[in-house]
Amino acid sequence: MRIPAHSVCTAIRDDIVSGAHARGSRLTEEVLARRYGVSRVPVREALRTLEAEGFVVTRRHAGACVAEPTEQEAADLLDIRVLLEPLGAARAAQRRTEAHLKVLRGLVRLGQERARSGTSEDLRSLSGWFHETLAQASGSQGLTALLTQLRHKIAWMYTVEPSAHPADAWSEHGAIVDAVARGDGERARALMTVHTERSVPSHRWRFPGRTALGDRVRTSQHAVNTASACQ
Repeated sequence: MRIPAHSVCTAIRDDIVSGAHARGSRLTEEVLARRYGVSRVPVREALRTLEAEGFVVTRRHAGACVAEPTEQEAADLLDIRVLLEPLGAARAAQRRTEAHLKVLRGLVRLGQERARSGTSEDLRSLSGWFHETLAQASGSQGLTALLTQLRHKIAWMYTVEPSAHPADAWSEHGAIVDAVARGDGERARALMTVHTERSVPSHRWRFPGRTALGDRVRTSQHAVNTASACQ
């Protein structure tokens, strides 16, 4: 059975975000095909998609490599998220379905319970699920894809400090859902703007003082991608 390229793409992207494929390391089709148990065809297609998304670059005499974004490029992504998340919330207020509302309310209820009880382990994944569902409720495949890609790239470039007041963040989620349920797009947009802006200071650049060479030396011990790194 032929494994679809989008599944291979997801696997490679996840490994880039987790650091299994380090910044600047080569991504050779043959090695990747062995790693993921597929032929080179879906790997080739996946690398093209990941290059379009900004996770991979192709360099002369080196081929495909994991991209090495700068701190400024990463900061730009946070600014873009502050613009797009409110747009998604406003669209969701006009286009959401009852099924979307049911999931969103369930996530808010669960998040608030976990925040009150001090059970914080799942809060980050719950928040990601909340934002993903809200994006889907916008009814725009293009906007949903952009927001999903942003979340992947921000997770790759930043660590996020746990909120000192998680209950407040989930109260904000709840207020956004209330506005979406009422069909109040402007209120949903305003609330999401405040929510995303407040989250920006909790993001910490993952690679302070790290050079591309340092990344390569760190990953030279891994079995995957041990071919010479991109120059």
